[in-house]
Amino acid sequence: MEMPPPLEPLPEDWTRALAVVAHPDDMEFGSAAAVARWTAQGKEVVYCMVTSGEAGIDSMDPDECRGIREAEEIESARIVGVDTVEFLHQPDGVLEYGVPLRREIAAVIRKHRPEIVITGNFQEKFGMGMLNQADHIATGKAVLDAVRDAGNRWVFPEQLTDGLETWGGVRQVWEGGSPAALHGVDTTDTFDKGVASLAAHAAYIEGLGWENWDPREFLEGFGRQVGQRMGVAFATSFEVYRIRWED
Repeated sequence: MEMPPPLEPLPEDWTRALAVVAHPDDMEFGSAAAVARWTAQGKEVVYCMVTSGEAGIDSMDPDECRGIREAEEIESARIVGVDTVEFLHQPDGVLEYGVPLRREIAAVIRKHRPEIVITGNFQEKFGMGMLNQADHIATGKAVLDAVRDAGNRWVFPEQLTDGLETWGGVRQVWEGGSPAALHGVDTTDTFDKGVASLAAHAAYIEGLGWENWDPREFLEGFGRQVGQRMGVAFATSFEVYRIRWED
């Protein structure tokens, strides 16, 4: 079997990032340890959850589930140094890619003015061939378009009130866990924080009903595979989308 190519380290010459994903737990299943690395460097990272994951626990009514999952995400974010978590309260499980979703995400980008936007894998499959989930796909596609939308004053101009301005300063979008990833982040020193942030989703993990499932064992499996491509113990992979010619 052909070995995948080595991963190039992501640039770290930035100060503000915005992570936009579909559900609480999406960052923790992939990129949280990388976020812990960056916040430890003094960088600001903001989380935006498009839904509250209210349809994620089969045995729990969505109205009850919503509050629990939001609280778990806020705690997960705190563990890796993220102080701001926003929820767009879009419907879990039935997100649709299109102008309404682009509008919601563009407003968040204009508000927080990040240099880097992070999202999760939005390809049709995960790396092991498992079918991806529809909300992930819709969110990732909308993120790419919303980054451009946010910088165009003629797109969603109704948002440009009360001091909110366009923002064309996003340099790159990073897709965590993409099967086509060519970049990575050494998370060896912050791996334990990534594990703790995933473990904080206790109600969700219990609701999945995965017998004897262990967050550390799960993350170690992927982290070590990616780490081998960087020559380190643990790493997280990303596909990079350039927004500006100079980047």
